[in-house]
Amino acid sequence: MDLRSKLVALADSLFARKNEQIDSHNLCYWKTDIHSHLLPGVDDGVATEDDTLRCLQQFADWGIERVITTPHVSQDWFPNSYDTLIKGRDTLQALVARHELNLTIDIAAEYLLDDRFLELLDSGQLLSFGKERYVLIENGWSAAPYFLETILFRIQTKGYTPILAHPERYTYYFSMPHELEKIREAGCLFQLNWGSLTGRYGGKVKQQAQQFLKQKWVDFIGSDLHRPSDLRSLETLFSSPDYKLLQQQPLRNQDL
Repeated sequence: MDLRSKLVALADSLFARKNEQIDSHNLCYWKTDIHSHLLPGVDDGVATEDDTLRCLQQFADWGIERVITTPHVSQDWFPNSYDTLIKGRDTLQALVARHELNLTIDIAAEYLLDDRFLELLDSGQLLSFGKERYVLIENGWSAAPYFLETILFRIQTKGYTPILAHPERYTYYFSMPHELEKIREAGCLFQLNWGSLTGRYGGKVKQQAQQFLKQKWVDFIGSDLHRPSDLRSLETLFSSPDYKLLQQQPLRNQDL
């Protein structure tokens, strides 16, 4: 190969790499992640600021522009307070500024539907986001909470819009799609974990997640990111056939 041919080949290679880089920055076309555990040391998520930084850097590389991180709040396991989480938001905002990441940071919470949640709801101390005052909630893993529809109604009468976190992962709904329909009819939106589509939680959860895509039941997509080691699994979504189905969902992430 002569010198001219080598220069042409090099230019083509650099052009291809540039295009690949541009594409990689638009993989998360939804731009806002609404579910993660990136506040160090407050729940079962990241343990250190270094871990948080690695996660945030990857988000930015994938095209995320806003992160609404959502630490667990529960009576028995993670009784985090409003004030503690707001201070944590300030810590993450300072981290992003120090490392010059093109990210906006906010904080909400993932609330377990227990007695503590009802107390916080009645006292007006819930962390919400968006103009619709979205509140991210989760069920227990062994069984759905009693009077779930009543709780959803109470949430809405307080001026909030409930979002059920990862409904595809609750095994007790696998054989009860009618219960999921009732939840949606009661005004509750659904947030899908994108790791559910990569097989991170097993084959049955993946099948349930794919069914949600077919029914267009995905109102929000969320990473549910807990640690840097989760990132490799999440990345496989972008080369999956389910990624194209995800693009057909009426996602509300972009409106935040």
